[in-house]
Amino acid sequence: MTEIWESALAAIRARVTDENFSTYFRPLRFARSTDDGLVLEVDDPFFGDWVRLHYQDLLDDAVAEAAGRRLAVEVVAAPPRPVAPPTPAPAAVEAPAPVEVAVAVDETTSFPLNPHYTFETYVVGPTNEMADAASRAVAHTPAQAYNPLFLYGGTGLGKTHLLHAIAHTVKARNPRLRITYVSAEEFTNQVIKSIQQREMEAFRARYRSRCDVLLVDDVHVLAGKERTQEEFFYTFNALHAAQKQIVLTSDKTPSEMQHLEDRLRSRFQWGLITDIKPPQFETRVAILQAKAERDGVELPEKVAHYLAGLVVANVRELEGALIRLSAYASIQRKPLTVQFAEEALRDVIENRNRALTVDSIIDLVAEHFDVKATDLCGSRRHRVISHPRSIAMYLCRKHTQASYPAIGRGFGGKDHSTVMAACRKIERKVDDDTSIRAEVEALERKLPG
Repeated sequence: MTEIWESALAAIRARVTDENFSTYFRPLRFARSTDDGLVLEVDDPFFGDWVRLHYQDLLDDAVAEAAGRRLAVEVVAAPPRPVAPPTPAPAAVEAPAPVEVAVAVDETTSFPLNPHYTFETYVVGPTNEMADAASRAVAHTPAQAYNPLFLYGGTGLGKTHLLHAIAHTVKARNPRLRITYVSAEEFTNQVIKSIQQREMEAFRARYRSRCDVLLVDDVHVLAGKERTQEEFFYTFNALHAAQKQIVLTSDKTPSEMQHLEDRLRSRFQWGLITDIKPPQFETRVAILQAKAERDGVELPEKVAHYLAGLVVANVRELEGALIRLSAYASIQRKPLTVQFAEEALRDVIENRNRALTVDSIIDLVAEHFDVKATDLCGSRRHRVISHPRSIAMYLCRKHTQASYPAIGRGFGGKDHSTVMAACRKIERKVDDDTSIRAEVEALERKLPG
């Protein structure tokens, strides 16, 4: 039965993206055989529920192909392992405050946690529930759940909120643990400054010897910075080997990061990789209502629905629209109505419409696939060009108000039937092909809100 599972696992790997395989299937362990099938184990009960909900059919089919017959595939949570008491830090490094800041030279400065960025204020929906659950697991049992935890998603979707929430929880549950938060840009600046001032040993000690939980925001910024990647590589190795928790956020998956060293890419894939997608309409409404309640704003349901329909891909902009609207209403002493919201946020609507055009999407897709925008609008039919062209047409139809003929004109005078066929082809592939769906989602994360 072990051989059957290994064969099934190999078949699954050929059907899903590298990130999906590393995240959802590599952690599955063959546990035992049963009279009618096999049992797979995972460490976390929530993770097991997620796999059963989203991938049970794929598991059943892959095992059936490997065995030559249908078998029952059960995914269960492994019995909890005994947790060893935390190892006291050596006396020489107990002096720093429990929470360090890595964004300043003064290591005794407290990390300024945003008091609103907690798990209690994080609104959870279908598009972020895995990221929320994984972050909670890491916060409650650092270095025992997922290490590293890699969160990726578009700008303004709550990645930084989760980093702060993890820090709040770790600090409350175990004040002795030393938390270091840093953006990848600031980490780069510190490397440069330490080289200039010949203080690399102090820099390395700060991250590798005096840190129990490392939180790094926007780690994709490391791409292309060779010396910084080298320092981060050895920092990562030192912390991971010492069983210290690492949490990374990015707007890209590891495989999408160009100019990132393979050795770093592989380490980013060691733990759990999970995404945060733009929230669904109902979640956006709930976010607005929660924000209004915290700020003491009386938000009519119709206005909440209007705002949730106006800003769809960026939680930060969604909350910003509410702040702006409530401020205008207070200054002008007018009630919050849909009509008032339309007037107050007119420039937001105009800016969004200007940002999302056929030309802007063509440029975005061309840059993503490293092809020329003129080629996407040309007549070449080689797959290197035709595939990105079809995706660009699909995104234009989905995210702009342009008609099929208008999109065709934007692509160098293509017939509307050509555009329609391309859109329908990508629609089908998004449903059936996980690699195409990953490409489309990666591009949609780059679209302005």
